[in-house]
Amino acid sequence: MPFTLKLPRGRASKQADAMRDSIDAKPAHWRRENFIPIRKAELADLLAGQADLSPKDRTAFDQLSKLLTATFHYDFHLRLEDLKNAYSVFDPDADTLPARPISPAERDKRAADLFEKFVWLLQRANFVRLTKDDINAALGATSDWGLRLNVNLEVFDRLEVFARGDIVGRRARRRWRNFYRLEQADVPIYQRLVVIFRLRSYETIDGHINDETIHIKIFKNIPKMDLEMLLPGTRVKMSLVDQSKIFFPTVSGVAITGVKVFQGALVVAATGIYGMLTFLGLVAGTLGYAVKSFFGYLRTQQKYQLSLTRSLYYQNLDNNAGVLFRLLDEAEEQECRESLLAYYFLWRRAGEIGWTAERLDSEIEGFLSDETGVSVDFEVSDAIEKLRRMGLVETTAEGCLRAVPIDRSLVLLDQTWDNLFRFDPSPALSATPSQPPAPKHLHPASRATSHVQPS
Repeated sequence: MPFTLKLPRGRASKQADAMRDSIDAKPAHWRRENFIPIRKAELADLLAGQADLSPKDRTAFDQLSKLLTATFHYDFHLRLEDLKNAYSVFDPDADTLPARPISPAERDKRAADLFEKFVWLLQRANFVRLTKDDINAALGATSDWGLRLNVNLEVFDRLEVFARGDIVGRRARRRWRNFYRLEQADVPIYQRLVVIFRLRSYETIDGHINDETIHIKIFKNIPKMDLEMLLPGTRVKMSLVDQSKIFFPTVSGVAITGVKVFQGALVVAATGIYGMLTFLGLVAGTLGYAVKSFFGYLRTQQKYQLSLTRSLYYQNLDNNAGVLFRLLDEAEEQECRESLLAYYFLWRRAGEIGWTAERLDSEIEGFLSDETGVSVDFEVSDAIEKLRRMGLVETTAEGCLRAVPIDRSLVLLDQTWDNLFRFDPSPALSATPSQPPAPKHLHPASRATSHVQPS
């Protein structure tokens, strides 16, 4: 029989409303970013549905979109396998064992290689690497929705933080200066925040944490000033109000105990055995009061830890190896979006004369703003470079850019795709039919046009 947990309607609905309404649907950006927040499939449909396309051109562009997507997908599959191999020995969630022992020196070398690959991946997904100054500024402040935490940076062997979606959101809050009335406030927020870190052996870290692993986490809608909530090695720092709830009862309890002990001593001296019983009763009551104060302190700590857990429950998107899959998918989608946009505008709008890179950049940004309401800083140089590697764009004598005709582009992409899986029918292999021929990683003729290298 299924089990259903029922919460009081009023409290549950208020918590759900607070979660749903905590961030505006369309916040005001502080600055434009390279990230294009439109799904690849929807963007392809949007371009294919433009009024200036004939049915024949629309069919050709749809085929080009599929071939372009398949080429990028194959390349990013190779990237995924490379990252999986690099991360396998550091994954804290892995249920496999290495085939051979790994020395500490080799482990350190592989860790440095993993961080380098991960930085490339975040850049392809249009994340921005936070500097030490950015991290220190965030660690030194607390928002009205976060907790006061002490962070010990000595626990990290290496820490990298990446962000995307640098926005100004609006959240509701109550402050004593406003007599706890509900008010709206601007709060700087990272829509996506990725943290990768390796811990060093440190006595303050919980015993169950393995310092040989590397942890990767991705979060959403994190206030800039609450970055420390995402890091291990933190301790809750209670507010002055909470400290006073513990300090004043404890001090008053000690004072009352002293008075009661003095009074009890006088009673014992005056009344004998009956006074002794009375004295013991007073001491027991005072000790009970002290125990109550101590457990009140523990309850306050638990309240803060529960608040921290609730804050991150809805904001954690993925962990460790799962982050690699998510980010590779986002990077692949972003590469496809940029390439489709650049090719379409050079093909349909630039004509035989072609455009400069600046003109292409301006036209695409204007199109996205007019058609979707999205304001982005289109990464035109990266888009052009990808098209060049695939042979889909050429430069005119005047130095302008124009697209290779779509019929020719389809042939090039089809050849690239076919060459990805070409086998070598050499006599040596045909002489041993029981052994399957080994596939080439990438056919030499197609390497320059199909394999996307970091730019």
